[in-house]
Amino acid sequence: MKKKKNKIKSPYPMSLLVPGAVLYMALFFVPTILSLFFSLTRWTLQEWSFIGLENFKLYFSEEYLRIGFRNTIIYGFLTSALKVIIGLYLASFLSSKLRASGFMRSVLFFPTLVSTIGVGITFSILLNPWEGVVNQFIKWVAGLVGFTTDGPGWLVDPNLLPIISVSMVDVWKGVGIATLIYIAGIAAIPTDYYEAASIDGASKRQQFYQITLPLVRPAMFTVIILSFVGGLRSFDLIWAMTGGGPGFITDVLGSINYKQYTSGYFGLATAGNVILFALVSILVFPLARFLNKREVTM
Repeated sequence: MKKKKNKIKSPYPMSLLVPGAVLYMALFFVPTILSLFFSLTRWTLQEWSFIGLENFKLYFSEEYLRIGFRNTIIYGFLTSALKVIIGLYLASFLSSKLRASGFMRSVLFFPTLVSTIGVGITFSILLNPWEGVVNQFIKWVAGLVGFTTDGPGWLVDPNLLPIISVSMVDVWKGVGIATLIYIAGIAAIPTDYYEAASIDGASKRQQFYQITLPLVRPAMFTVIILSFVGGLRSFDLIWAMTGGGPGFITDVLGSINYKQYTSGYFGLATAGNVILFALVSILVFPLARFLNKREVTM
């Protein structure tokens, strides 16, 4: 006969879970269910009428809504990939024995502390295609070598350049957090591994790829998830820099939903939020599961 496994009894009474459960139901579960319901309606603050999936059909039938969906994917993947890669190399550099490493860490982390709206307004001025400092500098350098150019239209080009430009600003602002997480992960690696590798004649490059990179994976997975979710949900930086324009070329799902709400299309905007929620869930949960299976422990 199989022996029954003894369940570990919690030392805390179940009543302690009640406040947290009530807050979760009130602030997360109930609003989620209401959002799902109202995404199937045409509603105002006074009345509503059930229309089924019409909001979702309209959302995907409009060209500018499809552009926002595409931009959300590009923005999420581009910003997260660059933060993961750049943050890792910066953390490896700042974890070495440098005299001014503390100061450089502070400088790197400083953009994270600055208001996102302030950063967006500042870079929208710097990247102005006609009077911005960046294009003025490019024009001056080109003049030195005998060329004439006005510089690229960072935020007004009709192609993908504006969304890429905003993505680079997002990376500049957010890479400090990624680097800090990596530094914590590198600090947790026992120094014995590096000492043994040095005795065996391993170079710094070999130590990085054979020791640091495998053992910093838990920190890397954290950076991947946080940066990817943040990229898919981004709104404030894009709104501050371009307002989704010119036209709709830099719109993401967040900015489109905001425009729909301010225009009075509450049902359509709610459907957009449901689509954004589904997109994040579909992409992030399988990714998190895949990364957890590949996690390396020391």
